[in-house]
Amino acid sequence: MTSVKDFRIQEEPTAESFGRGSFVFTDDYSVFDWGKMPDQIPEKGASLCVMGAFNFELLGQNHIPTHYEGVVEGEAQRTAGNASGDQPRAKGEPIDLHEALDAGHRPREMAISLTQVPDLPNVGTDYDYDAYHDAAGANYLIPLEIVFRNTVPVGSSLRTRTEPSDHGLDVETWPEEVVELPEPVVEFSTKYEEQDRYLDREEADRIAGKADIERLEELALSVNHILNERAADTGFVHEDGKIECLYYNGEIRVADVVGTFDENRFAYDGQEVSKEVIRQYHKRTQPEWVEAVSEAKVAADEQDVADWKSLCERQPAPLADDVIQAARDLYCAGTNAYVGRAVFDAPSIEEAVETVRNL
Repeated sequence: MTSVKDFRIQEEPTAESFGRGSFVFTDDYSVFDWGKMPDQIPEKGASLCVMGAFNFELLGQNHIPTHYEGVVEGEAQRTAGNASGDQPRAKGEPIDLHEALDAGHRPREMAISLTQVPDLPNVGTDYDYDAYHDAAGANYLIPLEIVFRNTVPVGSSLRTRTEPSDHGLDVETWPEEVVELPEPVVEFSTKYEEQDRYLDREEADRIAGKADIERLEELALSVNHILNERAADTGFVHEDGKIECLYYNGEIRVADVVGTFDENRFAYDGQEVSKEVIRQYHKRTQPEWVEAVSEAKVAADEQDVADWKSLCERQPAPLADDVIQAARDLYCAGTNAYVGRAVFDAPSIEEAVETVRNL
C-alpha cells in the first residue's frame, strides 16, 4: 500500500460493510516521495506502530471515530499466551496497546477496519474522480490528505506557496527559523495522484465526494488540538501533520495512521524530531539527487507524465552507518518520551536530539 508499511487483508470490504485488515510497519523509509530508499532504519516500524496506536487510543478517549481496532501481537507472544495464564489468542486478534506493552511486546502490526479504495483512472495527470466515486458508493477512503499547520518550520512547503501576510504575520519574507502561526492552518491535498498537489477548497470539496469538507476541517482541527496537548505534556512541539479519513454511510472516521514521526513534524528543544531530520540530511549531503528529483517532477508536469521517477536521472545513495544509528535512536527515544514509558532500549530523548543536531 505504501513504501513504508505493508497491508494485510483478512476480509474484503463491501459497499455495505467494513472489511478487516492490518498495517504491518516496516523499517523502510521514504523522503521526497521517492518510495523505498536504499537503507532501513532498525526498529523504525515498531516505533511508528506504537506511536500511531497510542494516538489512536488517545483519539478514542476523546470520542473521535477512527478505523483503529488495536495492535496485533507477534507469533512468540501469541504462542506463549499472556501473563495471567489465559489461553493463547487467535492469530491476528487485536488488543489494546498498553496490554501488548505490559507483556513486553513491541508491536509492528495494527488492526484496522477496511473501507473500499476504488481505482483512480488517469490519462497523464488528468485523474477521473467521478469514476472513483461511482465505484465507491457510500463506503470509501476519501482521496484527500487534510493537512494542519501550527508552525512553519524550515523546509515547509507553505513557504514556497504563500506569503507570511496570508496568515496574519507582520513580516515581509519568511525568516530562516521556525515561525509560529497565530491560528492553525488547514489545507487539502491529493492522496492518490503520482505527485501530490494542494487544492483550493472548491476542488477539495469535489474530490471528497459525499464527505462534507467542513466536517473534514473540523475533524482535522480536533485531532491537531489533541496532538498539540500531548506533545506539550511530554516536552515536544507539534509543528504540523495530516489526517486521512474514510466515509461510511454518512459518518467520517480518521483512517491511515495518526501523529507519528513520519506523518507529522515534531520538535524537541528546538531540534526536529521527525522524518524531516533525514530529509534535511539528504539536502545537505546529496543535493544533486534532491535537485534531480525536483527537476523530474517539473518535467513530468510539463510533459503530462504521471510517473515522474522515470524522468529522474539520479538515484539516492545509502546512508552512513552512524547516520542510520542516529535516526534509529531518534525514532525510539522519541517514541519512549511521547508515550511515557521505556518501550525501546534507547538513549534519552535529550541525548538522541543532541546527536542528530550534530549530524
